[in-house]
Amino acid sequence: MSMIYQLYEANRALLNPLAEFSSASSKLYSHPLSPFTHTPLAPRVSAGLNLMHRLSKAYEKPEFNIHTVNVEGVDVAVQQQVTIDKPFCRLLRFKRFTDNLPMLKRMKEQPTVLVVAPLSGHHSTLLRETVRELLHDHKVYITDWTDARMVPVEAGAFTLDDYVVYIQDFIRHIGPEVNVISVCQPTVPVLAAISLMASRGEKTPRTMTMMGGPIDARLSPTAVNNLAMNKSLEWFENNVIFRVPTNYPGSQRRVYPGFLQHTGFIAMNPGRHAQSHYDYYMDLMRGEDENADFHRSFYDEYNAVLDMPAEYYLDTIRVVFQDFSLVNGTWEVKGELVKPQDIKTTALLTIEGELDDISGAGQTRAAHGLCSGIDKKHKFHYDAVGAGHYGIFSGRRWREKVYPQLRDFIANNQTRSAAPSSRSRAKPVALLGDSAPALLDLTPVVKAPRKAPVAKAAAKTAPVTKAVAVAASKPARRAAPKARPAK
Repeated sequence: MSMIYQLYEANRALLNPLAEFSSASSKLYSHPLSPFTHTPLAPRVSAGLNLMHRLSKAYEKPEFNIHTVNVEGVDVAVQQQVTIDKPFCRLLRFKRFTDNLPMLKRMKEQPTVLVVAPLSGHHSTLLRETVRELLHDHKVYITDWTDARMVPVEAGAFTLDDYVVYIQDFIRHIGPEVNVISVCQPTVPVLAAISLMASRGEKTPRTMTMMGGPIDARLSPTAVNNLAMNKSLEWFENNVIFRVPTNYPGSQRRVYPGFLQHTGFIAMNPGRHAQSHYDYYMDLMRGEDENADFHRSFYDEYNAVLDMPAEYYLDTIRVVFQDFSLVNGTWEVKGELVKPQDIKTTALLTIEGELDDISGAGQTRAAHGLCSGIDKKHKFHYDAVGAGHYGIFSGRRWREKVYPQLRDFIANNQTRSAAPSSRSRAKPVALLGDSAPALLDLTPVVKAPRKAPVAKAAAKTAPVTKAVAVAASKPARRAAPKARPAK
């Protein structure tokens, strides 16, 4: 077992020439100037070789590729900047530029948001569409977590406590006017970070939005929750933790390898992934380039994974899924007890997807009961009808349903006087659910308003935990050009 990572690297090195050969051969049978293109079986041969290339190639971290954005009818330039560079994370800012002076003044008055991306297998670029939509109405920062295999062992360990400290440092750097948005896994450490700041008497963010996260993993447990709960901590340490091979800067660092996480993602829905690749082959044969490009863009992101520090991963399993330390009031971060009830001046919005099979119904909403110090009029909840885990932060439902609610929630909870965005609704956020009032009176344990999706037992699948399954929702063929895969 200790040699799995080394065997994987050797296998990848052997497959690289095959991937390049397949790519070149596919072009030989598809390029319009090639004589082979006009042979009877050329479309089938080219499609098959292209698929072989996709299945055998190595996938590196994608870029955000956000260079322009439209703000209230004006196209403005966007530059990605590194604001803070820590060993395990960079704080990125997407700074907008324009020579339109009225628009420049307008943008300076817009709220600032910090998007805390999950450290759970995929890169922060998974939230590309989240960032792009937020840039229409906000100044945007995002956490960009570093692949642990690229961090030398001299940088030391990285624990869940360190994650909380990183978030606090980022909030202090941006300032108390920030609005924090956490997606999936970071909902727990973000709540801890803000709780500790409140307990110390520090100024806390204006708002915090928690989307599809395991605040209380006991509620409506999913298949990945059950695996994390039913296996011992020693089982995870003995079966999924390995040392980085010598061909990386982080050689000998203990990690949960990205390739094992990716295997777990695929094992959750193997039939759907197989069908998706078959459809890609057929699209290439039929010349349906738009659908083929959609498949490529999705899997370029989905197949790019990172290694997680072993200490952080095991801490997450223990604190979030086995001891339930946050909801039980027993979690201490570097000797300080986490007390969410101390948060009083930060507005709270929780968002859940109706069809989320990663974070079950009520898990995120449980934050309302923990944050008892926040006035009821500053607590809101939204259920995204028809959205899976991926759909609450990307795709059509994110753009058309979730984002307008999030945008209005932030706009209506700014203490500083500022003109409302023309994209915002004239009325304040009064109804965040499709039928239920947003103003909530919740108890710490909330009965789920809907049934959690039925999921098959995952005991025999590759090791996957809730902490690493943020993007494990099923890929689907797009129904419209801009739609993203969503369950």
